[in-house]
Amino acid sequence: MKQLFDSTMLAVPVNNLDHTIGPDTAQVVLVEYGDFECPNCGQAYPAVKILRKHFGDRMRFVFRNFPLREVHPHAEMAAEAAETAGAQKKFWPMHDLLFENQQHLKPRNLRRYAESAQLDLERYDYEMADHVYLQRVHEHIDGGTKSRVRSTPTFFINGVVHDVSFGLEHLQHAIEVEIARHSSSPT
Repeated sequence: MKQLFDSTMLAVPVNNLDHTIGPDTAQVVLVEYGDFECPNCGQAYPAVKILRKHFGDRMRFVFRNFPLREVHPHAEMAAEAAETAGAQKKFWPMHDLLFENQQHLKPRNLRRYAESAQLDLERYDYEMADHVYLQRVHEHIDGGTKSRVRSTPTFFINGVVHDVSFGLEHLQHAIEVEIARHSSSPT
């Protein structure tokens, strides 16, 4: 598996503030720095769902926001909406709605997705208007920048960046190699 920047490691370890799916005991932790308006992230979204299903409890998935504001004008607000949903324990339903509707991320659409995710809309409206979670989005961006993330999606497997520019099947292979490595090492 070819790695992008062999020395590139995840600068901010996975922690209890992250949005995760999968057990803490998983052999592989897959971290994605993504942008809800990015077409490549939109293509990666169903592939990651397939990987999650395929690897089950052997993989833990983490999503961190990395909106590319200069090319995707609605990405930062979509990231804020996802974080607002996360505060109401509905990050993953909002994450899915945003990727499934990534061509429609204007504020009125985001509010519709919040309603569909069954958020407390009064709280959602207040927190979005006051940009309560914008700092959290910026923390993700800062962590990504420290990890040398330059584009989206960027994936890290157990803390090491992996190049997916030649297709996501390379990501599956890298996860399989990492699981095999962990399975063969003494515990």
